[in-house]
Amino acid sequence: MKCGVDFGTTTTTVAVADRGNYPVVSFEDGADTRDYVPSVVAFDDGKLVFGFEADRAARAGAPHIRSFKRFLADPDVTASTSIRLGYRDVELMDVLTRFLAHVADCVRTGSSVSRVRKSEPLEVAVGVPAHAWSGQRFLTLEAFKNAGWDVTTMLNEPSAAGFEYTHRHAGTLNSKRTSVLVYDLGGGTFDASVVEAAGRRHEVLGSRGLNLVGGDDFDTILANLLATAAGTDSARLGEERWAALLDDARAAKEALIPQSRQITVAIDDQQVTIPVTAFYEAATPLVASTIDALEPLLTPVDGVGQLGPDVAGLYVVGGGSQLPLISRVLRERFGRRVHRSPHTAASTAIGLAIGADPDSGFTVREQLSRGVGVFRELSSGSTVSFDTLLTPDMGRTPGQSAGLSRQYLAAHNVGFFRFVEYTSADEAGVPRGDIHPCGDVYFPFDRALQDSDADLSSVEVVRTEEGPLIQEHYWVDENGIVTVEIRDTETGYTVRKELGR
Repeated sequence: MKCGVDFGTTTTTVAVADRGNYPVVSFEDGADTRDYVPSVVAFDDGKLVFGFEADRAARAGAPHIRSFKRFLADPDVTASTSIRLGYRDVELMDVLTRFLAHVADCVRTGSSVSRVRKSEPLEVAVGVPAHAWSGQRFLTLEAFKNAGWDVTTMLNEPSAAGFEYTHRHAGTLNSKRTSVLVYDLGGGTFDASVVEAAGRRHEVLGSRGLNLVGGDDFDTILANLLATAAGTDSARLGEERWAALLDDARAAKEALIPQSRQITVAIDDQQVTIPVTAFYEAATPLVASTIDALEPLLTPVDGVGQLGPDVAGLYVVGGGSQLPLISRVLRERFGRRVHRSPHTAASTAIGLAIGADPDSGFTVREQLSRGVGVFRELSSGSTVSFDTLLTPDMGRTPGQSAGLSRQYLAAHNVGFFRFVEYTSADEAGVPRGDIHPCGDVYFPFDRALQDSDADLSSVEVVRTEEGPLIQEHYWVDENGIVTVEIRDTETGYTVRKELGR
């Protein structure tokens, strides 16, 4: 079975490819069905549980973690990173893998497509935030593979939403309006991409995003407002009661409709009510931050960024964007060219299912979305320079690799390379915005060091008269993960590192 899985911060959705249709999978939750699996893990009755069972256990007071995917946005996270669940530490990779295995089991045994045989592979297109670091992409890919999914491609989430838009709203695109600006606010991240569509051939013209802004942040704002109205705060409530208030705030937020006037939540035995306007006033700066983030994708008109004449509209997707405030602020800012997906929380999963279907004919050329560069030591280690290697606007096609090579004569005995990924750079090429160290590499240019077991970090860096011819090769693999290879062209001595791993 071919499908798309949107592993979300708060919920995980699945859509399948079915003869040119891409229905969203519904899952059994007791006597009810839902179009998602809650992204929740809990420790109940001596074991880890996931999804709906974890959600029920959490509401009954069991130790739990919601939005555990958000840990992936931490640039320092690795496969061995542990997270705190109640009074115990559990490996994040184990949680990710077991949760995704649980989703796979739900697809096979407790869903609207549960006729899937156990022997039939689940061929899946996986989504990641457009600005996901190499490490985040690697951990996501490994977790899906370890959980038994057959990953066929990895797409940036706004690119997948662009597929869903073209599939559903092809009539809005014409010879003059050839692209759409996807506004994707999920539970934990925000991404925006301009996607140009020529029939079923798509190309991402630009991407911007925020790795730590999403629906969870709106929940926190609402919970704080409710706690203040009750004369308390998170410190006085304590960890468990504060977590319960966050859960209730999330449910209250998701129940809001444009006509809602008040929000009422119980804190202990007290019914606390605040005006919806108070929540919206406090949350508007968060929405403004997403507009500020996508500003470089807009066309300046009298000093104000607007949707360009070639943009058919702003397409609003993602679970976090279901909040009525989002559409209100965007319409005030951009006018009638704001379109909200009828499947806001499932748009990405539908687009991923389209991407997983070889018969759909949809293709996309994406951008790397974050740059890769290296800090190198000069003048015997007395100064440092920065070299840009891969720029954020570098084009790439999912499923294909691309890269570059460079050669030079080494001028020192040891090379110390400090690689970083970054979201933007200034006019001088210096990285700005989010900057993430993603790997250090020491390379012995001195051939006597190539045959020794010396700790290169403790070797004094000195300038040499004639160094070897060195080749550096950088490539982006089919999933957007960057690898570096440094090689002495004469001896063949090579150091290779997958950044972020």
